[in-house]
Amino acid sequence: MDKLLAGQNLRNALGRNIKLFRFHRKLSQADLAEKANISITFLSDIERGNKWPYPETLTSLAKALNIAVYELFKLESDISNDVKDRMTRFSDDILRILNQSILSVRRQYLHELDEKEGSGQED
Repeated sequence: MDKLLAGQNLRNALGRNIKLFRFHRKLSQADLAEKANISITFLSDIERGNKWPYPETLTSLAKALNIAVYELFKLESDISNDVKDRMTRFSDDILRILNQSILSVRRQYLHELDEKEGSGQED
């Protein structure tokens, strides 16, 4: 993809990014439109690359999505890298939680085994 975006390509990138950030935040068009104080129709037109918002609207959309305005114009590869980074951190968090859970279950099992042996019980 060419690093310089202009005209329709810029509108398409903006629309794609808004839609992507909206999906990542699990927002419907109605939710985002309400938060940004614009109509659903206008948001739909922006996402499809048919309309170009004023700077104030860009600011409202970015604020509603909890991102900086420049992020609305990131290239697809930049967004993909951000998503990959987040997924890596998410995967690391899941592995850490699973390891903690396994260790906890192991400790509980060993504790119960010690109690059985101490009381002379067998299965």
